[in-house]
Amino acid sequence: MIFDHIGVNVSDTQASKAFFSAALAPLGVSLVTEVHGWVGYGKDGKPDFWFGAGAQPHTPMHLAFKAANRAQVRDFYAAALAAGGKDNGPPGIRAIYHPDYYGAFVIGPDGHNIEAVCHAPEA
Repeated sequence: MIFDHIGVNVSDTQASKAFFSAALAPLGVSLVTEVHGWVGYGKDGKPDFWFGAGAQPHTPMHLAFKAANRAQVRDFYAAALAAGGKDNGPPGIRAIYHPDYYGAFVIGPDGHNIEAVCHAPEA
């Protein structure tokens, strides 16, 4: 990863917390900490992805999370939809990017396009 961390303003921290807790769990990403109204998610105790209520939520962004395998992409998609996300592209190959690009897309609580992607070929 080229970023140390990223922060996003959201309109409802608790709604986003419920959504991302469910959607990112299949990827091994979980709540690490909460500080001054901001929530930090990551792996191995390091919060890489932060969000909190800001003066104004960011306009919709594309946020792509790395999946270790294609099963995680499918599990992310199912969990995100169950948590209230809206379909924006079911799990599948996106050959336009490269032959093994396997991703799934959902629209999250603030309209962000949330993706899980695996770049590895099918095992």
